[in-house]
Parts: sequence; C-alpha cells; structure tokens
Amino acid sequence: MRRLGGSLVDHLVAARRRTFRSLAVPNYRRFFVGHAVSVAGTWMQRVAQDWLVLDLSDSAVALGVATALQFLPTLLLGLWGGVLVDRIDRRRAIMVTQAVSALLAAALAALVLSDAVTLWMVYALALGLGLVTVVDVPARHAFITEMVEPENYVNAQALNSTVHNVGRLVGPAVAGLLIASVDVGAAFAINALSFAAVLVGLVRVDPRQLHRRPPAPRERGQAREGLRYVWHHPELRACMLLVAVVALLGQNFRVVLPLLARDTFGGGPEVYGWLTSALGAGAVLGALASAARASVTAWSLLVWTGAFAAVNLIAAVAPALGIALVVMVGLGVANICFNTLARTLLQLGAEPTMQGRVIALHGIVFLGSTPLGGPITGWICEQWGARAGLLVAGISAGLAALAVLPQLRRVRAPQPAEAQPAPTP
Repeated sequence: MRRLGGSLVDHLVAARRRTFRSLAVPNYRRFFVGHAVSVAGTWMQRVAQDWLVLDLSDSAVALGVATALQFLPTLLLGLWGGVLVDRIDRRRAIMVTQAVSALLAAALAALVLSDAVTLWMVYALALGLGLVTVVDVPARHAFITEMVEPENYVNAQALNSTVHNVGRLVGPAVAGLLIASVDVGAAFAINALSFAAVLVGLVRVDPRQLHRRPPAPRERGQAREGLRYVWHHPELRACMLLVAVVALLGQNFRVVLPLLARDTFGGGPEVYGWLTSALGAGAVLGALASAARASVTAWSLLVWTGAFAAVNLIAAVAPALGIALVVMVGLGVANICFNTLARTLLQLGAEPTMQGRVIALHGIVFLGSTPLGGPITGWICEQWGARAGLLVAGISAGLAALAVLPQLRRVRAPQPAEAQPAPTP
C-alpha cells in the first residue's frame, strides 16, 4: 500500500513538473507573471466594452460592428505586421504595443467616467486598439520561441493559454460586478493600470538569455512568400482552413453571450459575466491539459474541431441558465484545446525566419475574420436569437472538419514537439 501511495505521489509530482516545465526558464517566468496580471484587466475591458455598446445602441448589429472594428486592421494589415515582427526586436515591439494599449484604455475610462462617451468614440478606440493588435499578437506569440527551447513550445503556448483563460474566468466576473455596482468606466480604468505589470515583466527579461534568430532581410514580396509557404505545406494549409471557419462563425462569443444573457435568460451584466467566466473556467482546464502534451498532431486538431462543433450544438438547446453554464465550461475546454493545438502546429511547422509571417497569417484568419463574422453572427442573432448563433457555430465547424478530412488522411506521421521545422519549398 505504501509503495502504491508513493508511486502515485511520484506520478503527480512528475505530471506537475511536466505541465509547468516552461516556468523553470527565468525569462519566460518573468513574462508569464506580468502577462497574468494584465490579461485579467484585458478581459474586464472586453466585457465592459460589449455591455457599453449594447447600452448605448440596444443593437446586436452595433455589438458586432464594434467587435469587427477592433479586428479589421488585422484582416487588412496582419500579414505586413508579421513581416515587421520578423525584422525587429520582438521584446521592444511588445513593450511599445502594451504601452499604447494602456493609453487607449485610459482614454476610454476618462470618456465614460466624465459622461462624454458616445457610440462613435467607442468605435474609434476599438479601431485604435485593432491597429495595435496588428503587431502585438504576432510579436507576443513569436517571442515565446525566443524564451524557451523548441521542445517546450507546446507547453509554453498552453501555459500562456492557461493564464489567458484564468483572466477570462476572473476578469468578466469582476467586470460584471463593477458595472452593476459602480460604473462601466471603472473596468476600463483598472485595465489601463494592469498594463504596468506586463511592462515591468518585459523590462526584467534578460536579453542575453533569449534565443534570438537573425532578423529577416528586407526584401520585396515577403508577405506573399508567407502565403506561399503555408499553401505548399498541406498540414499547415488544413490547419489554417479549420481556424478560418471556426474563427469566422464559431468564436463570436462577444456577440452571442451578451444576447444569450439578456434575451434568452433575462439577465443583466452579471449573467453575461457568469457565462463568460464559465467559458473561461473550461478554457483553463483545457489549457492545463494541453500543457501536459508532449506532441501535437493534425489528427488531434481535427478531433477537437469535432468536439467544438458538438458542444456548440448542445449549447444551442440548453433549456436553463444552470445547464448553459455547465455547457459553457465544456465549450471553453474544446475552444482552447483547438486554439492551442492550431497555434502550436503552425509554430512547429514553420522555420524560424517564417514564424512571424505564419503566426501573422494565423492572426488574420483567427482575429481578422471577426470583422466579417461579428456582424454576420449579430445579424443571425437579431433575426432568430442567440441560440441560432450557437447552432451556426456548431454546424460550420463540423462541415469544416469533414472538408479537410481527405487532406489530413495523407498526413501520416505526427509532428513531435522535438521535430525540426518544415523545409522551405
């Protein structure tokens, strides 16, 4: 019995070390801690902005437009943002983008707290934040490859997803309470202050310990080169297609959940916060499970696409709020496992000088699809209700999985975490 108990303890200790192994890297740990504080504020702002738009307009379409404006720059400029990230110091680029994001949050807080805010102002600031995102997102994801070794890419990405979704768990719940009891502007003000943590973490990163790659030379056609690179690798191409469909019609939670809270379950901002937090709780569980993985395959991505489709269909028919909250946890697990595996598969499959462009292309289809998907989902929900938005998400993801199935049958070997990047065609 003692031997059995001892082996169980040893197994748990080994699992914990495997799950959190990237935190043993000092630079990654400094970045991780700062990002953990900042991301909770970011989720507070997202919930507050959505509720503010709904309060100012009483329109699902306006909610979709506000979300779309925040991601429109990524759709139009994202690939060139990736080219820039491949050329510049990624750490310093993140410091600039985070500082500008703090200023934009502070401006929105001042407008709301002074009672001067109007809908067009929210639109303008959302667009400004979108311009920052063009560089910020590929820079942050590519920076991970400078802090840890290739065998820890899966783990570091999953831990980043974990902290992102802990923020999704905590931030919306706090934002809902602040909106209901204080003012929506308080959430924006706290978010502005939270950026100080990630800036301090970046300052403390030791540049001498980073695994920097030589910057990509300045050449014409580098954006098109990134497109050709992904197209000529079937596994990467299939991954991008799945991400495009799921992001376009399946991940418009900021449009669907406020309407589900208000119109379907008759609640207020606190119910929206609960739904978003339940989604975040599931995402934390999914991210921790992903962190323990040693490898990622295109087949596992396909399985999680199917799971994402199935849970959306179940959520579409949830009869009561309590059941919907439970299903949202499952949706969070499926969503984050899909996103983590897709992003890691792309990073492992791209050679170092192409990582910025490949991740930027992922950003275009992941975030840049929102300017199209947000208004489309808003219109669907306005015509047939929030449940219809969930139904469309499930059906579209299932069809996408079936569409890439023949292509992935030709991809036989798994992509281990230790594998070398794919060669340039």
